[in-house]
Amino acid sequence: MADARGLGLEELVDVLKAAGEPTRMRLLALLAAGDLTVTDLTEILGQSQPRISRHLKLLGEVSLIDRYQEGAWAYFRLRGEGEGVALVRKLLSSSAAGDAVLQRDGERLRALKQARSEKAQAYFSRNAAEWDALRQLHVSEADVEAALKALVGDDAVDGLLDLGTGTGRILQLFEPIYRRGVGVDASRDMLAVARANLDRSGITKASIRHGDIFNLPLDGQVFDLVTIHQVLHFLEQPEAAIAEAARMLSPGGRLVIIDLAPHTLEHLRDDHAHVRLGFSRQTMKDWLEKAGLAVEQVVDLAPDTAASGQLTVTLWLARDLRQAAWVGGPEKTRIFAQAGRT
Repeated sequence: MADARGLGLEELVDVLKAAGEPTRMRLLALLAAGDLTVTDLTEILGQSQPRISRHLKLLGEVSLIDRYQEGAWAYFRLRGEGEGVALVRKLLSSSAAGDAVLQRDGERLRALKQARSEKAQAYFSRNAAEWDALRQLHVSEADVEAALKALVGDDAVDGLLDLGTGTGRILQLFEPIYRRGVGVDASRDMLAVARANLDRSGITKASIRHGDIFNLPLDGQVFDLVTIHQVLHFLEQPEAAIAEAARMLSPGGRLVIIDLAPHTLEHLRDDHAHVRLGFSRQTMKDWLEKAGLAVEQVVDLAPDTAASGQLTVTLWLARDLRQAAWVGGPEKTRIFAQAGRT
């Protein structure tokens, strides 16, 4: 088990003690497939909530799982990295494919995800008319996504953060290039839609979080790529959201903003809760530079001139100005050269 070579003897024993119990191993197998609540886990395993909570506590104490709060609900998932997690994944991969207990758990998990999907789809259907009307205001989503993929490129991304994730489409779009993805949204209904979409796509390396875009429940400086797709025009203080997004970027990381260019469709304020009627290149440039980011590219997607009343979608690509460097002798120290960022 070479994956566990970084664990000391005591750590190795602690991980094995925590994982080496049937219920906890079943929990780890389930949490490797995505975010689940204690209620979800009690339904699947048929055990009491106190017992499940005790097992989760033991797994959390050895850093095998993550726990995060979403309103009154707490969600759990297998951690994305760590020597102990690598060992657990090795153990899970060694389990018999036809094991009756794990098969039954898997069937119950699929049924739970199907019910989650149906509930999310019901919400999506209730609001489909409004979203369709909004989509008709600008160029097609296919054109926007193609431009976005061209802007970001195909290079591997360690961490992707999508702010205002909505349906989770950005996490699906860039699934081939990121190692770990996180989507954040303030709407619990939209989070349900996003989770259902990720489940349907079989994406387990992305998680969905409830959070405030102005005060994110995440550690800063850990994401190589942050996206904000059609969110800023709903905000009273979009520049504050940009500053918070910049805080999330690792040195040299990139921020991509997709939003509307300036327009005069006043009815969007009342009909669709738009606070800002688009953003000029100069305004966005000023906000990005104030946040310590340098604008690298701007792309305008103008509507067909024959289509009256349509809006231009603009994509901004900006980069964090800090660069990682290594200095010193045999024992090198990592430092950050910083320009324009406080």
